[in-house]
Amino acid sequence: MQRRAFVASSLIGTAASWAGANDRVRAAVAGVGGRGLDHVDNLLRAANTEVAVVCDPDAARMAKAAARVQEKTGKRPLEVSDLRKVLEDKSIDAVSIASCNHWHALGTVLACQAGKDVFVEKPLCHNFDEGRKMVAAARRYNRVVQGGTQRRSSGGYRKAVELLHAGVIGDIYLARWTLINPRESIGHKPVSEPPAHLNWDLWLGPAPQQPHHANLAHYNWHWFWDFGGGEMCNNGVHSYDISRWAMRKGLPVRTSSTGGRFVWKDQGQTPNTQTAMWEFEDGTQIVGEVRNHHTPNDERAWYFYGTKGAMHMVDGGAGGPDNVKGVFKVYLNGSKTPEPDMGRLDDIDHHANFIEAVRSRNRGKLSDEVEELHLSTAPCLFANIALRLGRELRFDSMRQKFTGDAEADRMLSRENRKPYTMPDKV
Repeated sequence: MQRRAFVASSLIGTAASWAGANDRVRAAVAGVGGRGLDHVDNLLRAANTEVAVVCDPDAARMAKAAARVQEKTGKRPLEVSDLRKVLEDKSIDAVSIASCNHWHALGTVLACQAGKDVFVEKPLCHNFDEGRKMVAAARRYNRVVQGGTQRRSSGGYRKAVELLHAGVIGDIYLARWTLINPRESIGHKPVSEPPAHLNWDLWLGPAPQQPHHANLAHYNWHWFWDFGGGEMCNNGVHSYDISRWAMRKGLPVRTSSTGGRFVWKDQGQTPNTQTAMWEFEDGTQIVGEVRNHHTPNDERAWYFYGTKGAMHMVDGGAGGPDNVKGVFKVYLNGSKTPEPDMGRLDDIDHHANFIEAVRSRNRGKLSDEVEELHLSTAPCLFANIALRLGRELRFDSMRQKFTGDAEADRMLSRENRKPYTMPDKV
């Protein structure tokens, strides 16, 4: 797309057509577990922004989030368990979604249709077709939609990617990332009645009907295919996104993946060890590895190889001898001395970036516009499909389907459980 056309398409109305640059943004936060509480805090730090509603099918979580807002602001927000009811409130300008993956797409599309701007966590969606519909909804309803790969708003990462884009190591032909994220076995939990404070039907939402057990609500749903996509789609999206951002790539044409759920004999379904390779039309590649078993001296890191040199990035998130939490380091061409002044890791600027774009009505200002997160989530979904089917996949970007693989194509979408259906026309 030509730069002039991109700028024109990024402008989705003047600030005056919204509320005015100085008017208060009234936000709702949907899904107020651990990450959702981060959303609450980040929005409260943003200029002239109010958390007016907290939303969660778990009443206990809602009450905790509401108390947090009240403690910080002196005003208790409304507590509404059903996001669809929140969207009926015309006074809400924006929705910040930190719910389970299987709610991301429906929540975003309905919010766009209701005239709300959206911040939605990674991964963007539970399946590929949902991601396409989320991008389509943002465009059709002229909404500002920010994805939740917050490193794009981190000063250190932005500096590092700017160096790569400026050609510090030449043309990049290979990016390799490692995500070491130690976890424990989740064991086995029996089927049980959901606690009285949890609306189980609402929690399931568009996912297939099934009984409650304590390994689903909360958090460990990540390791069950009906709700999550394993570590590849949980934190692997962050790692893939940095690689793709640095290489300025679209969707891969070839994907392969191997792995398994090793050591643990538990209830989880997704791999705790996984390696994937993605190849692009020009033959360049991204290779990624996720591991939940700790390996001493391994890092959460990226390695970029170019025609003139190499770059090594280290994230202070987990693992490794050189890891200091919150510190980001960059090394060039095998140097043992990190580049100076690369900055710390912090995600508070990501919501501030979102609010700025909400006010300006310019999605071009977003650090992680919804289509960017779609292009980084989809390959992680492809890797999981390749792993589950046990074969390499080739993707046709023109058709938005795999080449000659009907079984893989069927895994690009699923039918939502009624009544939590996706609108026929997005």
